[in-house]
Amino acid sequence: EEIQRAINAENERIGTLLPKQFQKEHEKKPNMDSPARGSLCGMFMDFETANQRQSNRNMASKQKKRSSELLRLIDLDFSVSFSLLDLPPVNEYDMYIRNFGKTNTKQAYVQSNEDNLERDVQTDEIETLEKWTQHPGDSGLVSGGESSNDVSIDIAVTPKIDSQRLTNFLRSACQVIAVLLEEDRVATQPRWNLRSRQTSLSISDSCFQLNTNLPFLHGRKVSCLHVSQVQRQALLSVHGLPEKPGAIQLDRKYIVCVWNVWQPSSPQKVLVCEAEVSCCCFSPSKATLVFAGTMDGSLVVWDLREDSRMHHCMKLNEIDWIFRAPTFSTDGVLSSLNHTYPVLAIEPVSTSVYKEQNYGLSHLSSQEEMSGLSFQIASMDENGTLNLWVIVVVTGCSIYLHCFGRTIPGYLYYLFHLHFLSLFPKDILCLRTPQTLNIKFLPSNPNHFIVGTDIGVVSHGARHDLRVPPKLFKPQQGGPRSIRANAVDFSPFGKPIFLVGCSDGSIRLHQMTSEHPLIQWNDSTNGQPVIALQWALTRPAVFFVLDASSTVYIWDLLENDLCPVAKQIIQSDKVMTMVVLGEPEKTNGLLGIALAKQSGIIDIQYVKKRWALPQPEESEKLQLLLQQSL
Repeated sequence: EEIQRAINAENERIGTLLPKQFQKEHEKKPNMDSPARGSLCGMFMDFETANQRQSNRNMASKQKKRSSELLRLIDLDFSVSFSLLDLPPVNEYDMYIRNFGKTNTKQAYVQSNEDNLERDVQTDEIETLEKWTQHPGDSGLVSGGESSNDVSIDIAVTPKIDSQRLTNFLRSACQVIAVLLEEDRVATQPRWNLRSRQTSLSISDSCFQLNTNLPFLHGRKVSCLHVSQVQRQALLSVHGLPEKPGAIQLDRKYIVCVWNVWQPSSPQKVLVCEAEVSCCCFSPSKATLVFAGTMDGSLVVWDLREDSRMHHCMKLNEIDWIFRAPTFSTDGVLSSLNHTYPVLAIEPVSTSVYKEQNYGLSHLSSQEEMSGLSFQIASMDENGTLNLWVIVVVTGCSIYLHCFGRTIPGYLYYLFHLHFLSLFPKDILCLRTPQTLNIKFLPSNPNHFIVGTDIGVVSHGARHDLRVPPKLFKPQQGGPRSIRANAVDFSPFGKPIFLVGCSDGSIRLHQMTSEHPLIQWNDSTNGQPVIALQWALTRPAVFFVLDASSTVYIWDLLENDLCPVAKQIIQSDKVMTMVVLGEPEKTNGLLGIALAKQSGIIDIQYVKKRWALPQPEESEKLQLLLQQSL
């Protein structure tokens, strides 16, 4: 606005000056209207003045146009904050200089020695001596350095090196490094990315596959899966013979692969066996030993810590693969205590991990652990013979017992036959001897175990007691004797309850103190036989079921105790078996199921969070539901 007013004032000033200038010029020119010339023309026209007036008007219009254009471009700025008074503090020296004045004055700086101060101390000077050390030492030389008199080298006794501790550290460190390298490989190869692959199942959030597309696994069906009870990422898969024989020397051997699910690109160990493997498991404390039962009745053991140079190495597709032969086998044990029928189940017997009590069950204190590193393994054949074995690992020993062990550098392994049980006498039910199918030990009290049979009942036994009530767990109604109890599983949360999946599609929920089930679901699978059944590891009220039609069911008893809450049909490739993965020690709700398909593919499906995340007070709600079912 101020600029506009200034421009207008300038225009007015120009307008007032022009008439005065014109008048002065007119007075200077001769009078054309004089009598002498008046007779020559009647009127005078001043073209020069008109021309000057026109140019002045053009100039004024250009200035006005320029001012209007500049007004559109000129914009005032706004100051958000400003200080009305900025007066920094003045020290005494600056105040003196200001009062003294700056006329004919100049400041100069000189360096003095006033800051060089010395202080006397009464303490004595500390004498120092340099030494060096190196561990582990080179031969006997582990330390040295200069002494007060002359330079000398101190030779000390070489310390004792704990090779086993070093080996354990290197093994753990190598596993961590391998997982990190696998993550880098996953980032560069989206095929093995755990999160990038979209799942095709409605019950899961994400999925990935184990790399079974290997030369020695091509065309082999997966018959069995097993997950370690301690190291939840360790998975065992049993592969049968290939459908078409190839050029590889392993075509006549059965293969057991040891996987780390966080490293799906290749198996950690590859184990080979001459006989057909029917069941397998890890050692209960650490996943360092693998046990397997075969169809010819033998028990096979692999030690995963053995040096790879002790086993056969084969190069396939420019990659060196180590195929590990069994460390121990009962093939050569000619004894009546050995199995003579196919071994259908092998289970680790771990000590109780729950300190709650016995829920009305007798708990006998027994010497389950021998001196040294030891644990028990139970093997059961289809004729009802249960063998309990004690595996003893003795270090620093050079003795050799019987023919049950195999000596490797640093370790001695002994497999002792501890106990022999005939689960079914000949006169049971006054009929034929039942065939046993599977066995599970009660987690809260491993003295008790249950055995699934082919006559629809589940037998109850104990390792140290001759009689335990109830002797049999029966269905609610007396059904046909041809029903098979294909799958049994205890609750992993310390409760004395277990599930039974039968060949007629029925599912039963039993407690250890009652003969008949608390709940029985007869039509949950539409009559399809139950193949696999297992509790969730993170939620006490959730369990998974797989039937013969390749359908996966999810049960949530708190949401619906009459039918499954989710159902997933897998039609593309038939699912042969299933096992549940999870990390119950963590609260991230990571829960998955491993599906072994007929084509040999192993899928890992991570179920949705609604069935994986623990619910508040879920155990109490489940206990209340079971009490109402009594």
